[in-house]
Amino acid sequence: MLNTPQHSQLLERIVLKTRELGFDYVGMIPVSASETIAVYTRWLEQGYAGNMEYLHRHQEKKHDPREVLPETQSLIILGMNYHTVDPSKQELSDPSLGVISRYAWGNDYHDVIFEKMRMLREFVEQLTATEFRHKAFVDTGPVLEREYAWKAGLGWFGKHSNLISGKQGSWIFLAEMLLNLQLCQPLPMPKGGCGTCTRCIDACPTRAIVADRVVDARHCISYLTIELREAIPRELRPLIGNRIFGCDICQEVCPWNKSAEITTIPDFFPRPENYLPSLISLMGLSQEDFSHTFRKSPIKRTKRRGLLRNVAVALGNWKNPVAIPVLKQALYDEEPLIREHAAWALGEIQHSDVETILKLAIQCEEVSTVRHEIHLALEKYSSGFTL
Repeated sequence: MLNTPQHSQLLERIVLKTRELGFDYVGMIPVSASETIAVYTRWLEQGYAGNMEYLHRHQEKKHDPREVLPETQSLIILGMNYHTVDPSKQELSDPSLGVISRYAWGNDYHDVIFEKMRMLREFVEQLTATEFRHKAFVDTGPVLEREYAWKAGLGWFGKHSNLISGKQGSWIFLAEMLLNLQLCQPLPMPKGGCGTCTRCIDACPTRAIVADRVVDARHCISYLTIELREAIPRELRPLIGNRIFGCDICQEVCPWNKSAEITTIPDFFPRPENYLPSLISLMGLSQEDFSHTFRKSPIKRTKRRGLLRNVAVALGNWKNPVAIPVLKQALYDEEPLIREHAAWALGEIQHSDVETILKLAIQCEEVSTVRHEIHLALEKYSSGFTL
């Protein structure tokens, strides 16, 4: 079927359908084994994945998409722009507000894109008059999607390791469909590159970009505020600032993102609760509030305990006594992780009321990690209090 008029017409109609569905990029390529698996394996061996054990479990399947779907003959690689508004530098630097990565400002992109891919699959089934075998992923499957996006001509790897398109920068969601049809229509190879620019490397506050296209997740703010389920290392907490879910710093400084167009997908535009929310308001969220507020939002991934852990760190970095009441309340939260970080935050604020608050809390605290954090906070005072 390849290289026939019928095949060309099929490809053209698929491309038109992806545009109709809101995808900004589509490339169709024959299946092939990964060319970057050795780099990925070395990254894992160096421990840069941190506690993301699932990446190790999926490693073998990432050698070849046919490990995921043996019948795979080709891949449809899709890209969707999620750039919406640009907050001002003044807004981003307001320490009373929580900064959330822009990919999470709107509705959950997984749900949005999966639904569009379902419609694309049904369209291709109608065109081909066959129910073909397929698997679809939106950054959730054991496929090295950035590599296949590069092979399909969607963009190149930036020094921050994200895929960059000359047209849209790196504000792009990637998705892929593995299928047992022969399709081949890659985009022209993109022109551009990072050259000698190192803005993303220089701007990273935690120095997570340890080399060109190599990120140590253990120091990445996105990992620390989303993937890490434990306490955030104490030495990294001051470097997080007021970022409470993800981090866009390396993308915000990238010159290729300066001319990015605004997305046409309404679901990606900011929900009020996800766009620079008040830290103090967030710190008081109950489980019911959290579930309601972040329904159908990527932020639900952190769970309440993870988000309030991050908010406590941001309040500690703010160092404003106005946050003391909500942090005091958090010292008695049912989640030890929240209590632990609230204690740290109170120690950072250094106000005359804090010592008494911490002393009262430690009297009824039974979890060792929380007691230790309270003790460290109390050490900042000269009252001579001892455990």
